[in-house]
Amino acid sequence: MPAFATSAPPVTAPVPTTPMPLTGPDTLAATAPLAIPAPAPGPAPVAPALPVADAFVGVADAGYGTKAAKALAFARAQIGKPCVWGASGPDSYDAPGLAQAAWKAAGVVLPRSAPDQAATGAPVSLTALQPGDLVFFDDGAGHVGICTGNGMMIHAPGPGAYVREESLHHAGRSAIHGAVRPA
Repeated sequence: MPAFATSAPPVTAPVPTTPMPLTGPDTLAATAPLAIPAPAPGPAPVAPALPVADAFVGVADAGYGTKAAKALAFARAQIGKPCVWGASGPDSYDAPGLAQAAWKAAGVVLPRSAPDQAATGAPVSLTALQPGDLVFFDDGAGHVGICTGNGMMIHAPGPGAYVREESLHHAGRSAIHGAVRPA
């Protein structure tokens, strides 16, 4: 299983910049989670959604940008649908089911589980996130969100909630485990 990359040129998105040290063999399970500072009291900030085309200004790989735009357009169309454990659409989703369905709409086949998705694609440092990248949370990459840019993501938070776009830092998760770029 590939380890997540730990260095890249900085970006302007408000994401943690501390490299994620490896504590053992080159595996996802050996990657130490990155602690996210507790948010300030009050409601979570909501960034205005960018039109899909505007979110990809500056994306280096135009082929990836086109696929990622399709995946994000699909994911955005699912906002408001219920989160149901084990669901992969079209009426409800869990987190990996949403990521799988979104990237399928872009012509990319992903495995069904979040840990398997974390082992697919190119590892990406948190300082180099681009729209469409998959961001993993919790021990063993148990939860996944689709980066929308500017420190935001679309995800299915959990049973009883609804698919939504929110900050990577206000997602009710304690640590970002890593990120990959589907290919």
